Amino acid sequence: MVPKKDIPRSASLEVVRLLRKERIRREISLNRLAEKAGLSRSMVSYVERGMRNPTLDTLLRIAGALNVDLWRLIKRASNRPRVK
Repeated sequence: MVPKKDIPRSASLEVVRLLRKERIRREISLNRLAEKAGLSRSMVSYVERGMRNPTLDTLLRIAGALNVDLWRLIKRASNRPRVK
């Protein structure tokens, strides 16, 4: 098994990490975020834990519910050095 630290982090996983960080910073529960985004709690949880590869629509819904500019997060994520 490859150690976690050796697995490159994709830009999409980085965007999800940034969205989760923003949710926690704003003290919004998974239930509340799911409700605001029009998604199930389990879907938001799976996305945050990297168990689902979210569609653009899903990312837009989550970002919109958090009032976050998704495109800014994508730019930040794509400019980040990859974890190796």
